[in-house]
Amino acid sequence: MIHITDTIAIREDEIAERFILASGPGGQNVNKVAAAVQLRFDVRRSPSLPEAVRERLERLAGRRLTGDGVLVITARRTRSQERNRQDALQRLIELIRRAAKKPTPRKPTRPTAASKRRRREEKGRRATLKRLREKPAAED
Repeated sequence: MIHITDTIAIREDEIAERFILASGPGGQNVNKVAAAVQLRFDVRRSPSLPEAVRERLERLAGRRLTGDGVLVITARRTRSQERNRQDALQRLIELIRRAAKKPTPRKPTRPTAASKRRRREEKGRRATLKRLREKPAAED
């Protein structure tokens, strides 16, 4: 079990890892050793995630989420396969933790008197500036 928060833990078998060739540094090993890790986690079918967390995670994942609802994280920062595995797992855990936090609801506020005054003054300045750009009126 991978513990994410006090209430959320995911099983290891929910995560699939695939090792791929990484671009970048690595010397002769770069073409021989599959050091990059592609971690896959099925967000939509995971029994470990509450519905609210699942929805927020899908929004947070963005382009990393496939059409089937699978979250794909690719880690290729280091030359070591093991460190890339840890990096990918940490990124997944961090993403789920961010999704687990409830966003604070916005409290509607009204503009202050000072902000209204500043807005009107700025509108007046812009109007004067634009009025100065006009062609002078023809005198009859």
